[in-house]
Amino acid sequence: MTASDHDLLEFAAASLPSVWALELLLLLKSEARTWGTDELVSHLRASDLVVANALDALVAAGLVSMDPNGARYLPIGGNAASNVDGLESLYRARPNAVRRAIVSAKRSNATAFADAFKLKKD
Repeated sequence: MTASDHDLLEFAAASLPSVWALELLLLLKSEARTWGTDELVSHLRASDLVVANALDALVAAGLVSMDPNGARYLPIGGNAASNVDGLESLYRARPNAVRRAIVSAKRSNATAFADAFKLKKD
């Protein structure tokens, strides 16, 4: 794996809360148009909640824009579009590596949160 692949995996881990969000991002990117929420739920065969949470995260990451008609792939920032392009290529070539990066980032966040509640001996 190259250094740029590692950078893309870090981008995925930092920007995407779930593999659902990645799939949603790539679906939005596949056609330059506004997608209705019901349409996204149908295409992904996901729940309304999964799609809503993924959209919220993608908007917060500056990768998607929302308006009253739906969602649209619209990355903002210098490298966002090129990172998504690279991530899409990497996901096609090494899907398990991308999935692991996303899931392990979320698992480490949950572990850190749980560790905050461990009782310590004084």
